[in-house]
Amino acid sequence: MADSKDEQFLDDVETAEADYADEEISDEALEVDTLRAERDDFKDKYMRALAEADNARKRAAKDRQEAQAYGGTRIARDLLPVYDNLNRALIAAKETDSGASTALVEGVELTLKELLNVFDRHGVTRVAPEIGDKFDPKIHEAMFEAPVPGTTAGEIIQVSAEGFMLNDRLLRPAQVGVSSTPAS
Repeated sequence: MADSKDEQFLDDVETAEADYADEEISDEALEVDTLRAERDDFKDKYMRALAEADNARKRAAKDRQEAQAYGGTRIARDLLPVYDNLNRALIAAKETDSGASTALVEGVELTLKELLNVFDRHGVTRVAPEIGDKFDPKIHEAMFEAPVPGTTAGEIIQVSAEGFMLNDRLLRPAQVGVSSTPAS
């Protein structure tokens, strides 16, 4: 009987050692799984942070380009009445021929030319429609509509003020009169 007790004890030790080894392995496996999950979480956070940093860099570059291209919008809009007034003064001086000093007219012409050169250097271009052109609501503003014989509906019949664009954006639409005469 002593033998069976010793064998049972030895069997229990082997079973206990096997259970302990399984427990040790399962603890290590659990720890490895936990570490893998943490690693994957940190990797995900890292990748998201990289993507966000890249997006922020792209947004900043786009904002910088827009600021460079359109940063002068306010001053350009403020200078448009100066252009209009110089143009009106030149037209009035030429029409009246009231002995206006040719030097004064020449000075106004040169000032107007220089203003247009400054506009060109900064991407401001004129929108100068001609009488007979087709009305385009994207770049023209209809100030009035009138039936004019010999024209078709939507045809420009008068130009009140030129328009201006800053690069590809409209600063001010050209102010025009439009024919309402239906096509015959």
